[in-house]
Amino acid sequence: MEKIIIYEIKGLYRDSFRITGFEFGMGQKSLCIVGSMRGNEVQQLYCCSQLVKKFRQLEEEGRISPNVKILIIPCCNPYSMNTQKRFWTIDNTDINRMFPGYDLGETTQRIANGIFSQIKDYDYGIQFTSFYMPGEFVPHVRLMDEGYSDIKTALKFGLPFVVKRTVRPYDTATLNYNWQVWDTKAYSIYTSTTSRIDKKSAGQAVLSILRFCKSLGFVKYHEKGEHLTKVISDKELISVRTAKPGIFEPLVKVGESVDEGTPLADIINPYDGSVMETLYAPRDGTLFFMHSDPITYAETAVIKMV
Repeated sequence: MEKIIIYEIKGLYRDSFRITGFEFGMGQKSLCIVGSMRGNEVQQLYCCSQLVKKFRQLEEEGRISPNVKILIIPCCNPYSMNTQKRFWTIDNTDINRMFPGYDLGETTQRIANGIFSQIKDYDYGIQFTSFYMPGEFVPHVRLMDEGYSDIKTALKFGLPFVVKRTVRPYDTATLNYNWQVWDTKAYSIYTSTTSRIDKKSAGQAVLSILRFCKSLGFVKYHEKGEHLTKVISDKELISVRTAKPGIFEPLVKVGESVDEGTPLADIINPYDGSVMETLYAPRDGTLFFMHSDPITYAETAVIKMV
């Protein structure tokens, strides 16, 4: 294992800003794994830390194939993580809306450029990312439906779901989209949580990447069992919306199978404790996403089913 500096901004009065990577193996740039890009993506950082530990073991045991280089970048935004801000602390911009970056631009554009110049030539790219809304997911892999990536490769992760998502205008400035423009097959991994560590779903994510690497011949790794994956489109997800704002009290858990009419959550009056609204399952299915903040607005998609 070699620890390298991916990008650095010299600090005038405090320590420098550094993005650190860990390289395993030698030769062809085969796989790059990127962790937290926002300051609250603690689970994504944790997953990468576990992968660094696992790949270091695999390398020491000689189980990384010849002519395979794997790069892991656990965190691209240590400043925001230290100050517990989701976006860049100075101007509230999102590094994952700045790719491929610009070396003479604003700070987050220069950071994106510095990262991308180091990782754009890899054959495969995996990003641990998070949803724009606070909540918990069923672990799954996502890919863009018009990109260079493909379903057949996504199935190699063995996660419960593969989600094909429609490309939106803002996607053109994300890492996943730009990786594919530069002929990297890119996939986004969603684990259950973002701002807190969930060891079970982190373990699922680590195993899914080891499974992926094994199927592509990058590592020697033994695993038994069959992993069934359902392929869906993001258009198939059914949103359950609130009619009223208030305290959000879930009555079921993410991943549960429910029948049509099952009570899913109550919206509580924050002043007198009365139930203002109960949300029901619109059909039989599985809870794919659940809002996790204690308060919700009205007209908000707090639950998604599949």
